[in-house]
Amino acid sequence: MRDAIAAALALALSVLLGNRRAKPGRHSAAFFAERSGTTPASAAPVSPWSRPWTGPTKEEAQELFRQQAEAALELHLCRERRRAAVLATMGVDYPYTYEGAPFPASAFEAAGVVAA
Repeated sequence: MRDAIAAALALALSVLLGNRRAKPGRHSAAFFAERSGTTPASAAPVSPWSRPWTGPTKEEAQELFRQQAEAALELHLCRERRRAAVLATMGVDYPYTYEGAPFPASAFEAAGVVAA
């Protein structure tokens, strides 16, 4: 509230003393020129094609795709573990193995047939 009163008082004093400078409208060219420090005639639009490509380099893109592939592999392993757990609760023997497992996939075979 104090700020509004102070602004109104400053406005009234500037009108009474006659040193009020008219500001350009917010959407006028003079307003934008005042903010940017240039004149409206010299402010030419800049083409986005005039500067070089700023996207990722080949190495950065390769790293991104490698990380995505690793994340997809982790997601696949998680899904397979969950599938094996659900099937185990139903009594189905699912041939799930993983890197460094103490038993191979052939341990799930019964007379040459894999239970799925």
